[in-house]
Amino acid sequence: MYKLKKDGLKYLKIVHLLAVSCWIGGAMALTILNICQSQARSQEMLYGMNHASHIVDIWIIVIPGAIGCLLTGLIYGLFTNWGFFKHRWMMWKWILTILAMLSGTFFLGVWEGKMLEMSGVTHDSSFTDTNYLWIKSKHVLLTTVQVAMLIFMVYLSVFKPWKKAINENKAA
Repeated sequence: MYKLKKDGLKYLKIVHLLAVSCWIGGAMALTILNICQSQARSQEMLYGMNHASHIVDIWIIVIPGAIGCLLTGLIYGLFTNWGFFKHRWMMWKWILTILAMLSGTFFLGVWEGKMLEMSGVTHDSSFTDTNYLWIKSKHVLLTTVQVAMLIFMVYLSVFKPWKKAINENKAA
């Protein structure tokens, strides 16, 4: 099978690092925007913050970054000597990537949409609506967990713990 050469690997690394930066930075921005909602002085401000979160998440940073990480990871696995599950640290990166993408799709994205919809109402009910506040608290918690997972994946990439190949451990 075709393997990327030295220059190809460098370009792949650039694209991967840009995607990682978008995903982590976007996730941090979403967390901060949600925490800062307590500073909103009107329903319009609250809606604006939710709308900004939605744009950062869906159109500009988070989802494109996550997809970029997934695609560059697939290219690393297919067209380099790294493979997919050659090392434990790599296996954990795949598990965490899939987990982060699934939780973002099935929980964070849904909650974000509900908060946007609820805050779009013309009265000030979102400030005291227990359903809105419950969804917001779950969203803040899970985005914080997701940021921690993403930072842990960076740690795995840099320090490569459990560096021995999985097959080498079986032979020992």
